[in-house]
This record gives sequence, C-alpha cells and structure tokens, in this order.
Amino acid sequence: MQIDPQQQSQKENYKLLIGSVLPRPIAFVTSRNGNGVVNAAPFSFFTVVSTNPPMVSISVGRKPGNVQKDTTRNIAEMKEFVVHVVDGENVERVNQTAIDFPPDVSEVEAVGFDLVPSVKIQTPRIAQAKVQMECVLDRILPMGGTPDAPNTDLIIGQVVMFHVRDDLLAEGRIDTRLLDPIGRLAGTSYGTIGQTFSLPRLSFEEWQQRKREQE
Repeated sequence: MQIDPQQQSQKENYKLLIGSVLPRPIAFVTSRNGNGVVNAAPFSFFTVVSTNPPMVSISVGRKPGNVQKDTTRNIAEMKEFVVHVVDGENVERVNQTAIDFPPDVSEVEAVGFDLVPSVKIQTPRIAQAKVQMECVLDRILPMGGTPDAPNTDLIIGQVVMFHVRDDLLAEGRIDTRLLDPIGRLAGTSYGTIGQTFSLPRLSFEEWQQRKREQE
C-alpha cells in the first residue's frame, strides 16, 4: 500500500507516524514561568541530539489557533528545563499530568509528585524520577505548518547536569532492567522494554569471514 501524505489530513498522518515510529522514549519535562509556577508535561517526540556537548530535543506541538503550550512558553522565557525519564514506577502519575490543567495550576502538586532543587538551574526536578537531566535552552525552531502558524516547536537543550539514582549505575553504564523505562506506542498504549538481545558491530573483515562461512 502506498500513501501520499499530501493527500491525507494531519490527523491521518499523525496516526501513521505514531504507529510506525515506536517505541518512543518519553521526556517528562518540568519548566517554570516568571511567577515561579512549575509546569510538568510528557512528550514522546524526544531524542538525543549530540554527545559533545550532551544535548537532547523535544518536539512540542502547538494548540489550535497557533497557541504555544505552557512548556514552550516557559522554556522560551526562562531558558531552562529538566527532562526526566519515565519508568514503570512513575508512568501512571506522568500520564495524569497530561490533563489540561489551567496555566496557574502545578501539575506536579496536583498528581502528588515531589519537587527537589536543581544544581545548575532554577527549575526544580521530580524526586520520583530515577534519571533527571538539567538542561539550558540552546534554541527553539518552529517546524511545519506555515511561517505564520508553525505546527510544532522543536526545543533543543544542552544537558548541564545528570542525576542518576545510585543503584542504576555500574561502570558508568545505566542498568536498563533497573531503570525499567517506558515507551510510548500508538493511541493510549505504552510498552516496557521486554526481551532484549545484543548484536555486535562487525568489522568489514569479520563480516566477510562470516559470509564465507555461511556459503
């Protein structure tokens, strides 16, 4: 089947994308406005951008009428935010923060998360998250839509401090099993890591040798 995205609605293309690009890691982001109100929201359009310096990105869709979400407005104003990894222990409360709370209501307090101070930025962190990344804003890029009404704001941040629960780290590596990260699927579905396997990256010479052995 061939599908031309230009012949489909935005909603139809959205369904194809979220049903194809998966599982998607979830960034649970805290930000704050000039009055100190802390906002928290999950985003599954999230990935690593760079390792030198460490950088991550989140894609935040705009609301109807070309209205930016609270997260985007806060980050644009305060130039900082915190990304938390969503895991099996906190996913239910993270999902509740996606409720359309009024701008003057802190989702964090409403769902029972606890805030703790960050080290290098003013935006607080979620105590219940096993991995937290303090970020300073690098840039915000309006994407898609039209020049006057973009579809999405791509937010790129530099990680200036990592917080990792002590028992997760071994020789500088995070134990995936103990982290128990949750991925976003299509619709209202989520998924765990489940079965894992390892595939070594071969040199060209090793690949040739294996190919000869299989012939």
